[in-house]
Amino acid sequence: MNMTTPVPGSLEIRRAEISDAAQIQRVHAGAGAYTGTLQLPHPSIDMWHERLTQPDPNRYLLVGLVDGVIVGTAGLHLEANMRRRHVASLGIAVADDFAGKGIGTALMAELVNLADNWLHILRIELTVFTDNASGIALYRKFGFEIEGTHRADVLRDGKLVDGYSMARLHPHPPQLPASTV
Repeated sequence: MNMTTPVPGSLEIRRAEISDAAQIQRVHAGAGAYTGTLQLPHPSIDMWHERLTQPDPNRYLLVGLVDGVIVGTAGLHLEANMRRRHVASLGIAVADDFAGKGIGTALMAELVNLADNWLHILRIELTVFTDNASGIALYRKFGFEIEGTHRADVLRDGKLVDGYSMARLHPHPPQLPASTV
């Protein structure tokens, strides 16, 4: 799964590697990443190195690179509970200076492809802050729907903010082939 997937322009997407820790840390140190996700400010390279060196078979972390520099990350976290093995949660972050340039769209397209066509995921879940209009628009573009509101969900910059619970169901789940017998 360390295959590199070229996408239009100079962006490429591939699975994260241990050597990516410092660049992933840089993306998550941006104000857009920690104000738009559950990440805390000032992430350390050591934290990211530890996450990458202790692989979790239920986690797929992708990176988006422009000219060899990581400009975004996106991950699927598969549920370990057998009764929810058809479900994954999603997280995404784009470097501040690359926001609004299609990086999030390309990462989302690759995650949805992975979930739909390779991992047998029928439901992808996420939480997004209610004031994150660009994030909500991105998720809706990929078929996510708001399922509810979490009031006073997260402490962000000293204030409690609400979050939407959004989910996407596989639009065409795999079916058994018709029997030829």
